[in-house]
Amino acid sequence: MARDHLILSAFFFNPQGDHRMSWRHPRAPGREVLGFDYYRELVQAAERARIDTIFVADHVSIWDSVKSGVAHYANARLEPLTLLSALAGVTKHIGLITTASSSYSEPYNVARLFASLDHISGGRASWNVVTSAMDEEARNFGRDGNIEHASRYQRAAEFLDIVKGLWDSWEDEALLFDKDTGYFADPDKVHVLDHRGAHFKVRGPLNVSRPPQGHPLIVQAGSSEDGKNFATAHADAHFAIYSTREDGIRYRQDINDRLARHGRRPESFKILPGILPIVAASEAEARDRQDYLQTLLPDRVGIDLLSSWSGIDLSAYPPDGPLPQLPDESTFNGGRTSLNRVKHWASQNLTLREIARKLANSGSVPTVAGTPKQIADQLQDWFEAGAADGFNLMFPLLPEDWINFAEQVVPELQRRGVFPTKYAPGTLRDRLGFARPANRFAEQRANARAVS
Repeated sequence: MARDHLILSAFFFNPQGDHRMSWRHPRAPGREVLGFDYYRELVQAAERARIDTIFVADHVSIWDSVKSGVAHYANARLEPLTLLSALAGVTKHIGLITTASSSYSEPYNVARLFASLDHISGGRASWNVVTSAMDEEARNFGRDGNIEHASRYQRAAEFLDIVKGLWDSWEDEALLFDKDTGYFADPDKVHVLDHRGAHFKVRGPLNVSRPPQGHPLIVQAGSSEDGKNFATAHADAHFAIYSTREDGIRYRQDINDRLARHGRRPESFKILPGILPIVAASEAEARDRQDYLQTLLPDRVGIDLLSSWSGIDLSAYPPDGPLPQLPDESTFNGGRTSLNRVKHWASQNLTLREIARKLANSGSVPTVAGTPKQIADQLQDWFEAGAADGFNLMFPLLPEDWINFAEQVVPELQRRGVFPTKYAPGTLRDRLGFARPANRFAEQRANARAVS
């Protein structure tokens, strides 16, 4: 797989930006985040810049287990597959990534939704596979609390295998539309999955033919031990968080070792660390803009966020004091990647208030702030050193930081030859250099013919 240019994915979880309180900024959008025009303008600006993908993250609940949740951070947002299906109709090239929970969905529905998006978009769909970690999500789906951590990943692996099997349940040549013979499809090339496993029982076949990509691109974002093992076994791309080029080089080596255990080569897997780019006339101006966002964060929201990530109610602890003893990762049933980030900050002797403010910026991804040249310098340096295959761009304030990056940083990267000036032909898989997956049923039929 060629590695001739870096990959850029424009991300948002909060529709106003990836600072938790960006909605309070005077230039932040309001009710338009529940309409279509706002997102159309964002995605078309990204496509004009030749950005590879947009990534719309998601939860299936609001954060209402703490007092500040609904009051200050309810984060109402559109259902992302609905949104991306609409955006597919006003774009031609950009990849369309979104989250679907393997904890609180059914494999047949997810397979059908992403196959449909892949057909509608001409092969641009991508599924961010998550194992939901919030109790609020569990309570919307008939449970009192989260699925146990190890079981979440076991369930996710079975879930993903079923979804891939359903995408394969139609071979590529199965659809005939033969008006002369009356054959709509070739019955020998449409297959019953008949999956019976520990968590699911699914017959199949899917009632959507095989997606243009074979399988929509699979991405994964968890950096716990279970998350990295799951990603290297099953995913094409991985969204990670680390702070320095040296950390990234070490992270890549760890991932390569895990890939080897699954019989995979490093070039079959892309790592896109998250960054917060702030484009300004100077580094000082960019820092001022970031500092202003921090003034919009009520202390209670920060402490509640930190309580959620650490699994401890911290409201009774002094905000300018240290964190108490944190749970052990092996027994923690929340998001272990988040817990480990909190532990890292605690080891630096930061106070509760200081750590809480770090959480407000997209959960601690590093900030890259300064002029377009300064930002391009860092991105190019990490890419060429092998610390990143590209970047998950998490803009603090939308649409401003998104547009500034697209119109100022991307041209600088293009001038340096590390980012393309036009989209390559083909599907999202084709453009990013991933092989189209073989169809498991076609392979079985070929093997059977070879034996006979």
